[in-house]
Amino acid sequence: MTETRLIHIVDDEDSVRRSASFMLKTSGFTVQTWPSGVAFLKEVRHVEAGCILLDVRMPEMDGLTVQQTLHERGVTMPVIILTGHGDISIAVRAMKAGAVDFIEKPFEKEVLLAAIDAAFERLHASGEVSARAEEAAVVLGALSPREREVLEGLAQGLPNKTIAYDLGISARTVEVHRANVMTKLGARSLSDALRIAFAAGLGAEKP
Repeated sequence: MTETRLIHIVDDEDSVRRSASFMLKTSGFTVQTWPSGVAFLKEVRHVEAGCILLDVRMPEMDGLTVQQTLHERGVTMPVIILTGHGDISIAVRAMKAGAVDFIEKPFEKEVLLAAIDAAFERLHASGEVSARAEEAAVVLGALSPREREVLEGLAQGLPNKTIAYDLGISARTVEVHRANVMTKLGARSLSDALRIAFAAGLGAEKP
């Protein structure tokens, strides 16, 4: 018997719920849609476990607050954040709070499916945090001191201009270092790089 892979789509935009639902159903997933984070939280204790696609910008309760509430209630379903705003600070907060990935709207099918695959791997994996931390530390060893500083800035949710100001270099130089960081880490997206950075302990709140 084939295992059912359920996706909960939590988004206040009906068009997004419909289009994402159609895309996922035709890709073999079971889908349940929710018009708001509040509606989902009311029923979350009674729903089947799966992957949550969670929109950031919603009335009543935004996606990050929903994510935090799920964590507080002990709900361990993997979360993928959907954002139409490309806000780096939101992405960093979501990843720090345990999101599997963040995807900008309008999203490509391949990008979404790859993130969902990663989410279900997390759902079923026992995951050894210490092993991931050691692996991340080894990978970061390939970075130059300046590249590591740039990655630290990204992990704190800072835009390129702020990182440039803090380090006393140009924004263009930050972009070059950032590109080098992505290459050396083998990161295909910013979320990939952030995962490695957080596993290695970067981006911690300053005392």
